[in-house]
Amino acid sequence: MTATTETPSALGRPIKRKEDARLLHGQTNWTDNIQLPGTVHMAILRSPYAHAKITKLDVSPAKNHANVVNAFGAAELGDLNGSIPCVWPVTDDIVMPAFPALAPDTVRQVGDCVAVVLATNPQSAVDALEDIVVQYEPLPVVIDMEKAIAPGATPVHADAGTNVCYVYNLGGGYEEVKAKADVVVKRRFINQRLIPAFMEPRSVVAAPMGMSDEITVWSATQIPHVLRVLLALVTGIPENNLRVVAPDVGGGFGGKLQCYREEVLVVNLARKLGRPVKWTETRSEDMLATHHGRDQIQDIEIAATKDGKLLGLNVELIANMGAYLQIITPGIPLLGMFMYPAIYKMEAYNFKCTGVFTNTTPTDAYRGAGRPEATYAIERIIDELAAELGMDPLALREKNWIKHEEFPYTTVSGLTYDTGNYEAATAKALDLFGYDELRAEQKRRRDSNEPVQLGIGISTFTEMCGLAPSRTLGALKYVAGGWEHCTIRVLPTGKVELITGTSPHGQGHETAWSQIASSILGVPVEDIEVVHSDTGRAPYGMDTYGSRSLAVGGRAIKLAAERLIEKARVIAAHQLECSPADLEFVNGVFQVKGDASKQQPLGAVAFEAFTAHNLPDGVEPTLQGEATVDPDDFSYPHGTHLAAIEVDTETGKVRVRTYVAVDDVGIQVNPMIVEGQVHGGLAQGIAQALYEGAFYDEDGQPLNATLSTYLIPAAPDLPSFITGQTVTPSTTHPLGTKGVGEAGTIASTPAIINGVVDALRHLGVTEVAMPATPMTVWKTIQAAKGGK
Repeated sequence: MTATTETPSALGRPIKRKEDARLLHGQTNWTDNIQLPGTVHMAILRSPYAHAKITKLDVSPAKNHANVVNAFGAAELGDLNGSIPCVWPVTDDIVMPAFPALAPDTVRQVGDCVAVVLATNPQSAVDALEDIVVQYEPLPVVIDMEKAIAPGATPVHADAGTNVCYVYNLGGGYEEVKAKADVVVKRRFINQRLIPAFMEPRSVVAAPMGMSDEITVWSATQIPHVLRVLLALVTGIPENNLRVVAPDVGGGFGGKLQCYREEVLVVNLARKLGRPVKWTETRSEDMLATHHGRDQIQDIEIAATKDGKLLGLNVELIANMGAYLQIITPGIPLLGMFMYPAIYKMEAYNFKCTGVFTNTTPTDAYRGAGRPEATYAIERIIDELAAELGMDPLALREKNWIKHEEFPYTTVSGLTYDTGNYEAATAKALDLFGYDELRAEQKRRRDSNEPVQLGIGISTFTEMCGLAPSRTLGALKYVAGGWEHCTIRVLPTGKVELITGTSPHGQGHETAWSQIASSILGVPVEDIEVVHSDTGRAPYGMDTYGSRSLAVGGRAIKLAAERLIEKARVIAAHQLECSPADLEFVNGVFQVKGDASKQQPLGAVAFEAFTAHNLPDGVEPTLQGEATVDPDDFSYPHGTHLAAIEVDTETGKVRVRTYVAVDDVGIQVNPMIVEGQVHGGLAQGIAQALYEGAFYDEDGQPLNATLSTYLIPAAPDLPSFITGQTVTPSTTHPLGTKGVGEAGTIASTPAIINGVVDALRHLGVTEVAMPATPMTVWKTIQAAKGGK
């Protein structure tokens, strides 16, 4: 028998996604597809007012409607009207008002839940809502954040007596360095409110399981494990009696990182009625009731010497919480507080955030969650400082960024970046972009006063991802941990079952996780089944958000696979009558060093472990390895994004002519998946810059709560992206990898707006509000011209 020769690893190859064939052929199982015998369908009566007293509510007429099983208001539900949890009380004195599933006496946002109807079909439930008698007494509405915290403002929660949710401070020393600065630049930036607008609307089904006390919940969620814990806490159902399954989930972007009131209602009503209950939102409900993202006022001040050396940064935020606190609402602005200094060296940094209640939909995680807001602010203020100094904005960045030989580097905000090479990423981006040629074209257009001007947008960014370690989260008062779990089993037939605590909803985990395991076990990718998103089959995990799946879950896969190999090594050595130290493991086969005739494949070892006929003393049957890991630090991908932007000064129309994105995410498990993640992130970041924004009138009525008015770009609205990579392996991750899911979103928004402002700066424009629609840009140009 010849020696086993090493074949190329699956790691790092652009393997086609295993999950795609099923998705493309319609073999999916969305939550709304689940049909259970005896199911009743829930419809929700929602408030048309942003703030009002409920002076009368009578649900009894709805019970007389055909096919209606029952109807409930808060009074009828009683103790089953659970309060929605918030797990991130960011300060000791934070104001955390109750958030009942159904409003008992006061509504505080358009879309607040008032009553529910249950019927044997969805349409009957919706029709019966019209039979409910409800009367409101309107109350004063607060929408503007600054007015909400002004003296005399009506509190959203009367018992709180204030609209200030919390005030959080970090850092110090800025005033001292400002005193010695030659140049100080201050700007106000607005990160507008966004709606996640995922493709699949939210849906939940809860079913009591026969004669037992168990309830199975199917939900279109990103967090089945976390949701199980929260549902147990809110409903009082023992956690061991709850099984939560996230079937196929059609996108999330943070919007499904939540314990929603509709989920609580469905579970409690299923328990009360003793039969399955189902609810699927309409797109109109989604725009009102799914949490929103961003919505910050950013007052940013930067101090520097006259030659461009950064001295300090002062950040003052007002962050909109909305009407209630959802699962991690207060912490979202604080996820960015460590990232405002970004890749730059400076002496001092002050940060202050004031969380504010308003009569709007609650905010929470949206792709990037705090980090896009931070990157936008620092990259915009760097461009403004460059203009004040008369420096090329790229030269100012190069002067102040952390050099590759300085890593690991502890920033002024207290984070320690393990690795990075901003010079290499920027050099590659410049090569792909043609920076000097575009600057020359820009000068020609300005000199000839052409109506279509050219701007160059720059964003050199880094981000922290992984949302771990648990000790750090605990120090920030976050209730949960940041660990992750994996169990890997080699079955008697030689197939592999990989059970992960991550919960994919489009990221490609089934493929990437198989590649990691294959590279260690030597088993073909197609022989590995990834089990996920079901607390019955995968009982341990912390799920998927914050670019944590590979950064944390990937560690668990590697360690579990290595532990499995070590157990298999002992069994194989016993079978081959040698010492475990005398075995080498190559391409899924154990063989004695120097004697290729003595070998045993991993599958054969698994069968021996299954029969247990001839195992070493003290070795337990079956072949599996498991690991629960808690990283020591975040991971820090980075990159350089460059945008060539054309702006028609006569119409305000903006066109992204060229977009170059060079990202460094460390070692890539699957380059094709990385490319897809970057493209999707770019689309959402560019969407914030040019298209998306959720707005309210002074009465708290949403102005664009449909997809006909809330603009989401499609493929024809976006340029063909030019992407590239540099590879600086992480030294804190055993695979050398970093996160990628949010990188494109974080980097692209400031790149676009910097380009728009750069195109118009010679006209006196220093800021363009987002989204930079043609009307907004045109008005900005007219204002800069003095209204002419």
